[in-house]
Amino acid sequence: MQVLLIEDDLALGAGLKAALEQLGYAVDWVVTLDDAEQALDYTAFAAALLDLGLPDGDGLTLLRRLRKRGNGLPILVITARSQRETRLQALNDGADDYVTKPYDLDEVLARLKAVIRRSTGEINGGVRFGPYELDLEGRVVRQDGKPIRLTAREFRVLSLLVTRAGRWVSKSDIENGIYDDATDVESNTVESAIYGLRKKLGMESIVSARGLGYMVVR
Repeated sequence: MQVLLIEDDLALGAGLKAALEQLGYAVDWVVTLDDAEQALDYTAFAAALLDLGLPDGDGLTLLRRLRKRGNGLPILVITARSQRETRLQALNDGADDYVTKPYDLDEVLARLKAVIRRSTGEINGGVRFGPYELDLEGRVVRQDGKPIRLTAREFRVLSLLVTRAGRWVSKSDIENGIYDDATDVESNTVESAIYGLRKKLGMESIVSARGLGYMVVR
C-alpha cells in the first residue's frame, strides 16, 4: 500500500518513513507542496500524511486544492499547530484526521490505518467490493463466506486495486506496488494477474481504460 509523506523536518520525516516501511507501506517522501503536487499527478496513493508548515507554503492550500478537484484521498494532517481554530479549519477543509507535534508515533500509525479503513469501507479487517470481501489480514477473498483461491501475485494486485477502489490505477503504479526496487519487472505481470482475477471473480470485477489503467468499483 503506497502512501505520500509530506514533511520538511528531516529527522521526523526519516523516522516516520522508516516506521511506515516496517509496517509494509511503500512511502513516497517529499518536503514541498510543489513536489507533493507532482507526486499526486503521477501516483494513486492510499493516503497522505500532510505537514502544514512547508517551505513553499501552507499545507492547507494543498488540502483545499485537492478537495476542490473532488480528490477524496485520505489525508492525515500532522503539524505543530495546536490551536483549536487551525484544527477546525483543517477538518472543515477536508482533512480526515489531525495530529499535533510532538506526537506519539504509535498513535500516528493507528490514525493512518483508521483513515484508510474508513476510505476503503474496511470493517473488522475486511473490505467489501461487489459480492466479495477482501480480508487483508487473513490474505483471502471470500464470496458468501466461501474462500476463492488466488495466487500470491493476484492477491497483491487485487489488494492494491481494492484499497484504491473508485480510482484509476495505472499499470506502473501496480508494478511499483507489487515489486521492490531490486526486482526485475516482467512485462506481462500485471496483465497476467488481471486476467487471472477476472477469470476467478468475473470480467466485470475489474474495469480498464486505455491510458488510465485499472479500477475496482464497489
